[in-house]
Amino acid sequence: MAESLVFSIAQGVLGKIASSAFQEAVAIYSVKDEIHELEDTMAAITAVLLDAEEQQAKNHGLQLWLRRLRDVLYDAEDVLDELECEALRKQVINRYGGIKEKVRRFFSLSNTLILRAKISHKSKEIRETLSKIFIEKNQFDLNVRSVDNGVAHLRSREMTYSFVSKLDVVGRESDKEKIIEILMQPDQKTLSVIPIVGIGGMGKTALAKLVYNDDNVKKQFESRLWVCVPEDFDLKKTIEAIIKDATGQSLSNLDIQQLQTSLRDIIKDKKFLLVLDDVWSDDRSRWEELKALLTEGASGSKIIVTTRSSKVAFIMGTHPVHNLKGLSHEDSMALFQKWAFDQKEKHPRPDFLEMGNDIVKKCQGVPLLVKTLGSLLYTKEEVRYWAHIRDSEVWKLVEERKDLLPVLKLSYDHLPSHLKRCFATFALFPRGFELDSNRLDDLWMASGLMSSTAEKEDSSVEYVKELWKRSLIQDVEESESILTFKVHDLVHSLATIVARNDCSIVSLDTEEISEGARYISFSSDSLEGISNFDGVPPFLRKPTSKRLRVIKFQFDCQDGVITREFARTCISKCNHLRYLNLMGGTFEELPSSICNFKQLRTLLLSGNKRLKKLPDTICELQSLLHLYLNRCSELGELPKNMKRLVSLRKLYIFVIDDSNLMLTEENKPIFPSNLHTLAISKSEQVMELLQCLDQSACELEAFSVYDCPSFTAESSPSLPSKNYGSNLVVN
Repeated sequence: MAESLVFSIAQGVLGKIASSAFQEAVAIYSVKDEIHELEDTMAAITAVLLDAEEQQAKNHGLQLWLRRLRDVLYDAEDVLDELECEALRKQVINRYGGIKEKVRRFFSLSNTLILRAKISHKSKEIRETLSKIFIEKNQFDLNVRSVDNGVAHLRSREMTYSFVSKLDVVGRESDKEKIIEILMQPDQKTLSVIPIVGIGGMGKTALAKLVYNDDNVKKQFESRLWVCVPEDFDLKKTIEAIIKDATGQSLSNLDIQQLQTSLRDIIKDKKFLLVLDDVWSDDRSRWEELKALLTEGASGSKIIVTTRSSKVAFIMGTHPVHNLKGLSHEDSMALFQKWAFDQKEKHPRPDFLEMGNDIVKKCQGVPLLVKTLGSLLYTKEEVRYWAHIRDSEVWKLVEERKDLLPVLKLSYDHLPSHLKRCFATFALFPRGFELDSNRLDDLWMASGLMSSTAEKEDSSVEYVKELWKRSLIQDVEESESILTFKVHDLVHSLATIVARNDCSIVSLDTEEISEGARYISFSSDSLEGISNFDGVPPFLRKPTSKRLRVIKFQFDCQDGVITREFARTCISKCNHLRYLNLMGGTFEELPSSICNFKQLRTLLLSGNKRLKKLPDTICELQSLLHLYLNRCSELGELPKNMKRLVSLRKLYIFVIDDSNLMLTEENKPIFPSNLHTLAISKSEQVMELLQCLDQSACELEAFSVYDCPSFTAESSPSLPSKNYGSNLVVN
């Protein structure tokens, strides 16, 4: 399996060593010489990594070499993080004192010397291993390659939502009219199904959207629904998705019978249009089950199915298949020019036009390739880049195997290093999932892919915009400074391939994960279909779990999934976690051993309706950046020593029902000074929380209050004395 992230990981480690925060830690523990030697060794190896990643496809031994190097680089990152965490912890102890006497003793001179020796020893071990790996490189005849992070020659295009929508679709008017003609035909059938079939990237979804949003179509149907179908055509998930699109409500807590009843009620006697986007499964029985429910609608209801599979179209369709062909060369060239050239330029360079014409011919009318390569070449103003794309060997794979991924990977290969690792995390989300910049902010920052002190130009929003400009994401929308978007299924496949050794999607009964996995995401949030679950997924008890950095669920879990034993096992086995998602947990108190997560940066406890208190030891998580207590309605108090969470930037205290949170003079917390986002909902003690805020030294950038009748901005004595930035939200 190819390694596509090693260079990016190495760049990240070198960047960390050079950071001012890390250099402060180096100074505290006097390990400058050891770290400098490690840095020199890493820099020497990094110089040949671009060449190694390119050559590995033809050399299995080189793949194994890169895999070994990747593991050592991750180990190096763990050691550097440990040093930084301990330095931060020491600063907290010096500022606030120890919570317990044994903590104060830990930072005596002798223990500082012990930690220095420990870091020195680990650094030496890693450096020696890297030195051996560096010597082994000689057998592969690797060359030093200059680093192009995609910035030096970058032209930046200002992206607006109207701009993207105008450029997205070209040459599909005839296809659109044919589909609409079928939809408008009088039909006495209860349900008709129109299949759109084409290879990945041909624009099936884009065509369906054109039809779906047509004004005449809107008038024809009482209700319009759009669902991206799960790859296995899971009936429960599909019904949930239809209901959510119709009502905006998530009903994942209902069983299948309740969901079926709800769906029948929603569509009963209504003439609806339903788009089932990107259907993969050709399991006829699953389709028949769903179809039986959908017949509750009125006569004339229609379904549009988009799929790559002719077999799926045969099983589901009641109308002849609409086979979506490639764009004409003229339309392809028009689409390419819109993305590759500045629209203000009336006359693009002739040499670029000629090379662009050659590139477009090789795209064989596939809009996704045309748009992605056009977006890539917009950033390149040198002939050699255009020639490199035109003459790349990957075009042979398109000709011989109809494989489009190697061409899409050209765009990935030209991403800056930090964006490559960010892009790879898309593999943690299900195909068709709607992502948002806020969710990714927590993940990327926790994983060290984005600075925790990021300014606007380094924020997740800016990263998302950059991926958008390169056409690696789509369907981008903005709401309250948060960008939501989706990833095309072919691009998602690319992310899965480049991250296959780092990221894994697992289930609650997964027995084993790969030794190299650092990021895992659960595919299910329920125990449906799983027997003999004892509260802990089997793989968590295996040695391979010790290297995990991210454990995440997509939604709140059902009762019985995240137990106290689940949390305790994560804490005892996964020492290097940076991101832990325990949404929908079913425990009353978080284990006090949570303090062992020295490197934990994001902790999600949302939706735990039994959680009554947080242990005082949570205040020893000096690296914690984000803490989510959304909908923890039984939470009775906050830890008093929250000021010790010196890195904390986001704190969400949202509940659904009346909160049990009680603040007295004895247990009032003082918020940490770096806190910049605070959100409070449904709290009767909002004013008491604001008094706590007023006693702290933090200056919020974003402050939100929802459904708190006792609060108004005018009545709050705290607001004038604080800097709340431009994002004060009172609802």
